[in-house]
Amino acid sequence: MTQGAGASLCVLASSSSGNCTALCVQDHSGERRIFLIDAGISPRRTAAFLASVGLKGITPHAVILTHLDIDHWHPGWAAAMPESTTVFMHRRHRGRAERSGLGHLRSDVFDTDFDPAPGVRVSPLLVKHDDLGTAAFRFTFADGATLGFITDAGRPTQELCDHVAGVDVLAIESNYCPRMQLASNRPDFLKQRIMGGKGHLSNEQSARAVSTIAPREAVVLLHLSRQCNTPAQAAAAHASAPCPVVISSHDTPTPWVHIANKKPAVVTRRAQELLWNI
Repeated sequence: MTQGAGASLCVLASSSSGNCTALCVQDHSGERRIFLIDAGISPRRTAAFLASVGLKGITPHAVILTHLDIDHWHPGWAAAMPESTTVFMHRRHRGRAERSGLGHLRSDVFDTDFDPAPGVRVSPLLVKHDDLGTAAFRFTFADGATLGFITDAGRPTQELCDHVAGVDVLAIESNYCPRMQLASNRPDFLKQRIMGGKGHLSNEQSARAVSTIAPREAVVLLHLSRQCNTPAQAAAAHASAPCPVVISSHDTPTPWVHIANKKPAVVTRRAQELLWNI
């Protein structure tokens, strides 16, 4: 993984079958903290993916949840979450967490800016998704580098784009191709849920958001539908992105992407192949 002070991002898995992203923050003394953004895959699978990207045996410092849908919070974590790991969730989601039997976990709630660790500031924005919404995040690190993280966002509103405008690295969902969605055998109510403004961003909506947000260093595409999207479709929609694009997968971690303050993102040869050799 990336060495030296700063922050790096690796999407361990992202799709309707489970979403989990590792964020590594390392200070100049070499102290390293690992955060999970969502924990939608099993603890065992998460540990295996972490080991595969150089983090074998690492205990997450914190889990930061966008929301509590089953593909973003795997029920296996209720029993397996380490006692030292704090689970951060939006205040609006706390009731659902308690009803799901998660009240015993070490947790904290947010609805405004919070600091899950020294040198990490998280600015949340609750956006429309189903009934309770989902949290989009702007991370700011000690060196001034910034990360935007958006998934299950419903639609790319101006408020959402302003919230993460000009970040160094933007991780954003590019969930479905509208043509594939409409042609699928999914029931009409599900198509309406996904496409009706409180579900997910299409490839085209995601690309428009990227154009408005104007990330400086890299774009990471999240949550591609396995039934109603393909990496090729997503890549084509984002062909005009202002910076390199990395596409996540449901079963293979992305390369580590360094989150640098106005410096070129460290995107490995494999990341370039994911984009250009589709």
